Order: sequence, then C-alpha cells, then structure tokens
Amino acid sequence: MKIVLQLLLLVAIATLAYMCVHSVMTPITFVKEQKQREAAISERLIAIRNAQIGYRNYAGHGTYAGSFEDLQKFLNEFKIPFITKEGELTDDQLKAGLNEKEAVKKGLIRRDTTFILAKDTLLSKNFDVASIGKVPGFEDYQFKLDTATLPSTAGYTVPVFEASVEYDVFLGDLDKQELINLKDMRKKMKRFNGLKVGSVTEINNNAGNWESL
Repeated sequence: MKIVLQLLLLVAIATLAYMCVHSVMTPITFVKEQKQREAAISERLIAIRNAQIGYRNYAGHGTYAGSFEDLQKFLNEFKIPFITKEGELTDDQLKAGLNEKEAVKKGLIRRDTTFILAKDTLLSKNFDVASIGKVPGFEDYQFKLDTATLPSTAGYTVPVFEASVEYDVFLGDLDKQELINLKDMRKKMKRFNGLKVGSVTEINNNAGNWESL
C-alpha cells in the first residue's frame, strides 16, 4: 500500500509539474509563432499595397484593382516608364536660370525613358506574382480584397482598398484558448481580428494595422 501511495504521489507531482510548465510555455509558444507568421503576412500585405498603388497610378485610371486576377495581369503585363538620369545641373547653371528641360535640349544632361514590367519595378526580385493573393504558410487561403470610394474632408471622393486576413485563418491551428484570448482582447480594443492593409471604412493612406500599433 505504501508503494502504491508513493507511486500515486509521484504521478501527481509529475502531472502538476507538467501543468505548470504547460501553463507557462503555452502563451510564450503562441506569441512566438504568432509573431513569425505575422512577419511573413505583413510582408505580403506590403507587396499588395505596392502593387495596388502602382495599379492606381499607371493602369487603374485612379482606382485600385478589385481582384487579385486584375492585379496579377497588371504586374505581369503592364510596363511602367522608368527615367534614367545622366548628369545634373550645376549651381552656376541653376543661378543662370537654366532648367532641366533646356539642359536636355542643349545636350548638357541626358534623360532617357525606358519601360519596365510592373512586377520588376514594384516588387522584390524573384517575387512570385501568382502568390500575391495567397496567405504565406496557408496557401489554400486568399487575402480578402475589397475596394470602395469614400468622401474626403475636402468634399471629393477618394478610392480606397483593403486586403485582410483574420486570425482564425493563420493562427487557428495553435492553442485554442490563447486564440480566444487574443480575439477577445482585439474586440475590447475595437481592432480588427487579424492583419490588414488599407481600409474601406476610413481614409488611412493605405496603412497596415500593425503599423499603427
């Protein structure tokens, strides 16, 4: 009987020790994995933002792409003008009232325009355009993409876009209670439950919600 009690005591101690370690390590592990995943996702959202700004400036007639298919087509096919500069106006030339256009005509400096594919100008080298709408690490899921127009304080309408992904998509395989705690905290703070860039409810200069924390 004494041996049995000792064994039960050892099991209880081991169980208690495991529970203590688990209760301490689970939040640490969750936050570590969350940060790693958010770093990759925010990088992809920045790529989407760069592509959308390029689309609006060069191919969208002042509007953003309403789908990732349109964005991919723009990146793969549209060529953006790129000006190469050779030579600069000197202080004496500027003082004499010479402007850049006149200097180019006189052959004092050179300005040549070449056209480069949008993907090579707006995205990092070797970026896979086909993946731009996919959530890194969870390629079966796409970011949600929305566009809209909002009234500005100056009285004119402003085109906006929003690309987003919720925590359930990229943290759903982690500890359920930690995920519930995170979502509850975000709800109390009245913040979006995930990561997003841009907004279709406010004009925020295409900021990422992780950039305003």
